[in-house]
Amino acid sequence: AGTNGGGITQGNSANPFENPTALTNVLENVLILLIPMALCFSFGFMVKNRKQGTTLFAAMGVLFVLALAAAMIPELQQMNMEGKEARIGVAQSALWSVSTTAASSGSVNSALNSMNSLSALVCLVLMQVGEVVFGGVGSGLYGMLAFVILTVFIAGLMVGRTPEFLHKKIEPYEMKRAVVLCLATPVCILAGSAIASLHPMPGLDPGAHGFTQILYAFSSMGANNGSAMAGYDTTGWLVNGLGGLLMLAARFVPMMAVLQMAGFLGMKQPVADNAGMLKTDNAMFVFLLVLVVLLVGALSFFPALALGPVAELLGGL
Repeated sequence: AGTNGGGITQGNSANPFENPTALTNVLENVLILLIPMALCFSFGFMVKNRKQGTTLFAAMGVLFVLALAAAMIPELQQMNMEGKEARIGVAQSALWSVSTTAASSGSVNSALNSMNSLSALVCLVLMQVGEVVFGGVGSGLYGMLAFVILTVFIAGLMVGRTPEFLHKKIEPYEMKRAVVLCLATPVCILAGSAIASLHPMPGLDPGAHGFTQILYAFSSMGANNGSAMAGYDTTGWLVNGLGGLLMLAARFVPMMAVLQMAGFLGMKQPVADNAGMLKTDNAMFVFLLVLVVLLVGALSFFPALALGPVAELLGGL
């Protein structure tokens, strides 16, 4: 499937030479997700607390299942075969679209421009939260760990518990880096989409769908995805120059923030267990983590999504 789409024929996994049957489609989906999934358990092994890795995997799994249901149900209800390969079908096309935007793959097996507006919304959100639902090889893990730091801090304030993670106190230095990590991608995506909307490229569809195409293009750039909706001309100097700058910022600023945060946490002395410590390896923390990802990550884009896929969805009802 590759890591940024394309392939020799540019047809990617819609091409029968690369993805001939429904069985190969399932196999490639497994390969897209396998290493990012495994890194959750690698993290638990490295910090000598396997429950922490299982907790991260559970939170990512819940978000993935919610996204898959939200994307697949409307496609199946409409039996939307536009832009789909008949040998693959609607369900597996929706599965691939969710997998590729969750795991930073960028590969496709159908035309993303033909997706139902709700399915397109799901794919956008998966990229816009920083692709923390499994994500790329490593990038999804460190993005989710930033949300863990935020969750520990927010939950600690709510219930009066000490904000700690892996027996290390969470202090302003870590919080600032976690906020930078969580907000760098949204700022880049929204700034790029705003500038591109002021100077629209040729080939855009009219109305809300045209804005969705712009938003998708810059979400893909900012999230290091590589997939794209058809109809958006990316050969202009504005898109290339602006997109290049935003990709540099959206990729390297979070990396620097997480390395600084990890280095500072690594130098701290561990604290002993105490009655006021918030547990970060149970079902309650999974629920809180999912909630923070949806509130802090997804709601950053609510106004933009309302102008794009949501307006398109309501207009089609």
